[in-house]
Amino acid sequence: MSYSPDKPHNYLPPLPPEADIETSAVLKAAIVANRALAELKGKSETLPNPAMLVNSIVLQEAKSSSEIENIVTTNDKLFTALSAEDSSVDPQTKEVLRYRQALWKGVSWLADGEPLSTELFIELMQTIKETDDGIRSIAGTVIANPNTRKIIYWPPEGEELIRNLLINLEHYIQADYEMDPLIKMAVAHYQFEAIHPFEDGNGRTGRLINILYLIDKGLLNQPVLYLSDAIIRQKQEYYRLLRGVTENGEWEPWILFMLEAVESTSRQTMERIGQIITLLNETLELAREKLPDRVYSKELIELLFEQPYCKVKHLVDRGIAKRQTAAEYLRELEEAGILKSKQVGRENLFLNVGLYELLV
Repeated sequence: MSYSPDKPHNYLPPLPPEADIETSAVLKAAIVANRALAELKGKSETLPNPAMLVNSIVLQEAKSSSEIENIVTTNDKLFTALSAEDSSVDPQTKEVLRYRQALWKGVSWLADGEPLSTELFIELMQTIKETDDGIRSIAGTVIANPNTRKIIYWPPEGEELIRNLLINLEHYIQADYEMDPLIKMAVAHYQFEAIHPFEDGNGRTGRLINILYLIDKGLLNQPVLYLSDAIIRQKQEYYRLLRGVTENGEWEPWILFMLEAVESTSRQTMERIGQIITLLNETLELAREKLPDRVYSKELIELLFEQPYCKVKHLVDRGIAKRQTAAEYLRELEEAGILKSKQVGRENLFLNVGLYELLV
């Protein structure tokens, strides 16, 4: 049956799509995107410590994915909240940090050998939204224009129907179709958003599934693809193309959009890795010149690149120094111009200025 925004889309076609989605243009774009993603995977393994990239990329992904849903915070609030034991974190920042928490929960899930499944999707959403809610069971959830209130999309209704559609999606993700995995990711992402299984948190959960899918398929070892950046820069186009599939079965433009997002984001992330390595080497050299021998160590400098803010506890936990000595080391680094201190509550945080400027 044809789609109408005036009633629930209970006839959402199951996967795989009946249309020929592996067109010549799509296959060419998939080759380019796969090559860029493979290069990113290799480049990320050149970092002396993957946490240097992973922590920053995951946090930026969390920020942008939340911003798509109009949940906005600042980089400094995020980086500060990640390091400080401060109860005064605002609700928006907390929600972005929960996205990060959900991503790591998903990575752990895959590491335990568990498949991408409805159970995981529910856990991701519950973590993001800090709720016990599950699959939608109440009728009337629609996506409408915030100004005119005109219905743009009315997702399927009925918990049993929604669960059956999710089971079909699980089977599609897990089945060994002879299809390029990036094309499959684009199709699965559309289907999840069209099912819209939750009252809230569908967009962010769907974008998390993208990253987890790439890890599950071995296309990435770590969640280092900052895909939400490409989406937020083309937010209106992203939603327009989703509607194009729903309303007119226009799969090719949607899949091309997602493949181009993978390709461009992979290349931007590779550039970011190069910048981080260059800054790390410059900081190592500066530290050798300015720090006393008792303070300088490669392990200490690399720790400063795991996240923008560092504190005494980080050095103690890593076994670099005991508390008083660790505080002295951080002060020496500040005097050398590598760090800048900031009081947050009762804590002193030390900002890696160069890393912060690179990330924002």
